[in-house]
Amino acid sequence: MKFGPASPADAVGGVTVHTLRQGSLVLKKGTTIGTAEVAALDKAGVKEIVVVRLEPGDVSEDVAAASIAQAVAGDGVNVERAFTGRANLFAAKAGVLVVDRARVDRINAVDEAITFATLAAFKPVVEGEMIATVKIIPFGVEGALRDAAVQAASGGGLRVAPYQIKRVGIVSTLLPGLAPKVIEKTLRVTAERLAPAGATIMAERRVPHDEAALAASIRELLGLGAELVIVFGASAIADRRDVIPAAITGIGGSIEHFGMPVDPGNLLLIGNAGGVPVLGAPGCARSPVENGFDWVLMRLLAELKVTRAELTGMGVGGLLMEIVTRPQPRAPVGPDGNRNVTAVILAAGRSTRMGGPNKLLAELGGKTLVRTVTEQALASKASSVVVVTGHQAGQVEQALSGLNVTFARNPDFAGGLASSVKAGIAAVPGDADGAVICLGDMPLISADLIDRLIETFAPDRGSLIAVPVSDGRRGNPVLWSRRFFNELMTLDGDIGARHLIAKHGEAVAEVPVEGRGAFLDIDTPQALEEAQRG
Repeated sequence: MKFGPASPADAVGGVTVHTLRQGSLVLKKGTTIGTAEVAALDKAGVKEIVVVRLEPGDVSEDVAAASIAQAVAGDGVNVERAFTGRANLFAAKAGVLVVDRARVDRINAVDEAITFATLAAFKPVVEGEMIATVKIIPFGVEGALRDAAVQAASGGGLRVAPYQIKRVGIVSTLLPGLAPKVIEKTLRVTAERLAPAGATIMAERRVPHDEAALAASIRELLGLGAELVIVFGASAIADRRDVIPAAITGIGGSIEHFGMPVDPGNLLLIGNAGGVPVLGAPGCARSPVENGFDWVLMRLLAELKVTRAELTGMGVGGLLMEIVTRPQPRAPVGPDGNRNVTAVILAAGRSTRMGGPNKLLAELGGKTLVRTVTEQALASKASSVVVVTGHQAGQVEQALSGLNVTFARNPDFAGGLASSVKAGIAAVPGDADGAVICLGDMPLISADLIDRLIETFAPDRGSLIAVPVSDGRRGNPVLWSRRFFNELMTLDGDIGARHLIAKHGEAVAEVPVEGRGAFLDIDTPQALEEAQRG
């Protein structure tokens, strides 16, 4: 292949290497120079243009890309017409992408001019999804190189294994304290996982966390025609002799592997009973967030056997995310048995909806609202209290005179609630495990409610956000583990942290409450009058 500059007349038959713009002339990269192009170049005053010419034995970029793509495409793969040296490959059906890594490497090793890229092996794909691409770097390659790449690709190094399993049985084991809503959520999340594969839950059973009861349920589901059985244990599998593996072997099944180097997903178990795969699900499988369970489940639905070697090879890339619910190292607790939690009271707002007066300085029962809230925080099991001030800071601080609190002034209070949250979090002592964020205009928040939030907060058990709830409605205050402080510091404007609660739903512990204390905030003169009337 020849490459270099030429006059327009000498460039006939060559292909432009760069897009050329001169005056009104635009000649795009990849244009084959003919008599019309020569005339246009001469008219524009172009004296020289860089072109590439194929020599005898060379193959154009599109022909090379297409032939390699056709050679590597296996079952369930469509190849798009090559264009500008690229041939894209697409899934012809929904399934799991199977990639021959050695074959891909051999194609890419032929020459730097030839490249082949795919999605990750065993990725679930949908019909029509792009799964790979062949790209020829120059405008053409030697025919011998193209032939070597085709030979390396031949045999279909890329295929889509269609989903085969459609009937899935679910068993949930039960222990005291496992709420029915947890089971319902698990079933809903699992159904959503199965849907892309066209699989459904054909039957589900709930039995005590007992070997005999579980074994009977697995046997029953197999008898009903389940092609895959998933067991969600009320307690995590701790050993090959634990309840779930013992139940599988108890009905003549076998344990193929326990544990995987993917986090979340470590405590996954793969078994087999009567030729039907049986999965012992890790606790993270109750969450819709991607975890190691997904990696195994989708392969099994496509009837791809997951070998021990494949499982143990998942370590690189197996740390999927920081696990916010992962138990923290056990830290000393206070003499009252509670964690070190700071109460942060937000008292910097401008009270714009009050029409002028600072609502925090309004009196209720002979005390200002902000003092009432602060005294309740001081009476709680919170280890310290931080009050964020801003608007009329001096008057608010004067209203709290004599109280053992730390003040954190927020110079950006006019910017909205988020700035006060950040000022408060920044002032939390370094040894605190968490912070309960209270609003200074919620005078019915009691020390008892704050205590209940602190008692529910359990970092060593994954309960990292404690929220008061009544009839499905979430209120205030909210207790946040230190793990979320960095995210709280990214808040902006007049929007609180509700979206973070939704984002980290698996870390939320709900505290049932009665009455309106967790929901009543004094925003308007009418609300104040109503509260004063009792």
